[in-house]
Amino acid sequence: MPRSWGLADVRAALSAPPDRFWPVGLIHHGARILLVVLLAFAAHLLFPLSPVPDIPVLEKGMVTEHDIAAQVAFPIYKSGQDLGRERAEAAASVPPIFDYDSGAADTLLARGRAFFAAADAALAQGGGPAAGMRALARVVASAGLPASVDVLRLLADDDTRRALARALEATAREDVPAGVASPVDLQAAGESQLRLRRAGHELLVSQNAIHTPPWIYDRAVRRLPPGAAAGTAEMERLLLIRFLQPNVRYNRDATEAARDRARAAVSPVAGQVLRGEKVIGAHEQVGDEELQRLHSYRDELARLGRLEGGRAGRLRATGAILFDALTLLVFGLLVLMYRPKVYREFRHVLLLSLLVLGLLAVSAIVDRVHAPVELIPIAIPVLLAAVLWGGQLALPFALVLAVLMASQGPFLGITTLFSMVAGGAAAALSVRVVRQRAQTWLLITLVAAAYAATAVALGLLRSRPVLDIVWSALWGLINATGSALVAMGLLPLVEMFSRITTDQTLLELGDMNRPLLRRLALEAPGTYAHSVSVANLAEAAARAVGGNPLLARVGTYYHDVGKLAKAQYFIENQPQGRNPHDRLKPSTSAAIVRGHVAEGMRLAEQYRLPESIRAFIREHHGTQPIGFFLDQARELNPGAEPNPTDFSYPGPRPRSKETAILMLADGVESAARVLQDPTPERVRALVDRIVEGKMAQGQLDESPLTLGELSRVKEELTKVLSGMYHHRIDYPGMAVPAIGEAPAAGAGPATPAPPPALGVPGAPVAPAGGAPSPAATSSPAVVPASAATGKAGG
Repeated sequence: MPRSWGLADVRAALSAPPDRFWPVGLIHHGARILLVVLLAFAAHLLFPLSPVPDIPVLEKGMVTEHDIAAQVAFPIYKSGQDLGRERAEAAASVPPIFDYDSGAADTLLARGRAFFAAADAALAQGGGPAAGMRALARVVASAGLPASVDVLRLLADDDTRRALARALEATAREDVPAGVASPVDLQAAGESQLRLRRAGHELLVSQNAIHTPPWIYDRAVRRLPPGAAAGTAEMERLLLIRFLQPNVRYNRDATEAARDRARAAVSPVAGQVLRGEKVIGAHEQVGDEELQRLHSYRDELARLGRLEGGRAGRLRATGAILFDALTLLVFGLLVLMYRPKVYREFRHVLLLSLLVLGLLAVSAIVDRVHAPVELIPIAIPVLLAAVLWGGQLALPFALVLAVLMASQGPFLGITTLFSMVAGGAAAALSVRVVRQRAQTWLLITLVAAAYAATAVALGLLRSRPVLDIVWSALWGLINATGSALVAMGLLPLVEMFSRITTDQTLLELGDMNRPLLRRLALEAPGTYAHSVSVANLAEAAARAVGGNPLLARVGTYYHDVGKLAKAQYFIENQPQGRNPHDRLKPSTSAAIVRGHVAEGMRLAEQYRLPESIRAFIREHHGTQPIGFFLDQARELNPGAEPNPTDFSYPGPRPRSKETAILMLADGVESAARVLQDPTPERVRALVDRIVEGKMAQGQLDESPLTLGELSRVKEELTKVLSGMYHHRIDYPGMAVPAIGEAPAAGAGPATPAPPPALGVPGAPVAPAGGAPSPAATSSPAVVPASAATGKAGG
């Protein structure tokens, strides 16, 4: 009985290469076909209107070949721009509405009389002048006026007080009833005329006929007697500021309601075409008016149900969905045949689908707001695809997107297709010039230039006005700028979703001031120096075979970070003459050496290194034996064969060009350190022997490197190593004698020569009194493979 499939099995089948059709193959390919169908449905839902049969697709500037006559009568609708302009003009013609308050003058009169009556009563009370002034101060303060000595002195004078009262009363009776409005309200209305609603009637009055409070203040001051005491005019203004309230107020809600009614009253119809009447004549150039007539004709046919109703409508909808699905399927087959890794990883296919869906959604918004087609942001998905998978995938992606968008009803025609092809292709190909985020503006310039060239070409082809060409190029510039900035902002998110490490991220990881690399430089300086040397080799070799040289370099920086846990157990970090392996069993030493791979993976998890970098840590030793300690274990127990698993690296073997190149570069760089007299011939022999040793062990069986590429890798390694370890000139008097020789006569003090190397970086020095490592006993001309494969993780 076959076992039942669970969710984990389905998830595995989505990204695993199928080995049989049922059920793995069906799930694997069916999920991708389902995405294509869903995207086609989404396109149909976002753009439900498709071309009308038997009506040609025309654009501004084209010349028709045949007459187009109306099969039905239809109204000619105004364009959205014209209708909006007319509605704005209608709304602007509505004057602002103000409401008149008839009680404002009475209120001012009552407040003034109450104030002066209280002042008279305070001064008339007994207790002497001082008591009267104190009572007056309380009246002034309660009215909200400043109770200063000058104010009290003015109000205490009977003639001045009566003059103020008469002026205020005259203002309330004669000036205020004409209408007083706040300057803020008049400014907000912004019209020279206004509608004044007063006593149930509306009057159209000039704004100049409405007084403002400053005018009322000046008018009241003129009513004071000529010989009034100093400060009387200022006191009159204070009283009016305190007691006067505007009696004409702006009614914003009523004004907006009236303007809405005016907008609604504008007819969307510009004219009428009768049945049989010509819509567009043959051999006539298509302009804005002709296009509007044609669009109105299509809308009327759709409204009458000739397109969307019944069996014919369903068949046309099916055809539109099928067309979009076939367009997307072309790209899917291209990815399947030429980018199988992208096709195999379901999250990559899902990300591409989301990019297509996002473009469809934004394009629908562009259509709804009647924006120009140059604002369709095709560069966003294309740029992201180019950064993640390269321009070779992004270019056909751009072409398929252009065809898909140009087949939708609102964007039919050569303008949309040509503009999107040019903008998308420029975005796909220009990513190669961007290695840093600061170079984004160079990318923007290239994409904008493509849009500008398209605008000029189409403008000349369609005999468009120069201003239209300039605007088209300007929209392309805006699109290029916005698309590039949005794409760079989305890049970290799509990197996280797709688990792809881009060159921008690699450049950041290659910064030697990154925390993990700083630890390596400080805590294991020998390993750090070794990693930098190997990185130079790996980068050059990767470039020679068409790999990713940046990935090879940065991955090499991190491949030995696991040695941080026990740096002193690796020879490149050991002081002269001290080797902790002297006190350990071979099996223990081998466990420490092979453990740097697991420790490296732990640090990679801790420092959140991407998967592409972790592959260098896992695969740079493959499943090689740790030959030095394996030989020691055999010598200590001649009759018992050690367990090979205990003396081998855990693997896996290299599965990419870059990790395979690292394995070879790691080995040859370590072995070259003990090569005496490193002439190019000896370096070449060393490289050949080590590469052949890796191949004999089967370490390169799972890598995509071909024999031709291996030859180029060996050539590059030889060239770089010869430059790194070239022979230096021996200057007279500075020669260093060989080990055991006396200095030459007449020479200066001999410089102590370094002791013979008993290992290579990463290989432990042989215990004192014991047998030296194979690297130490090998011929200078030929270093055995064990010098590289048996070393302790160098």
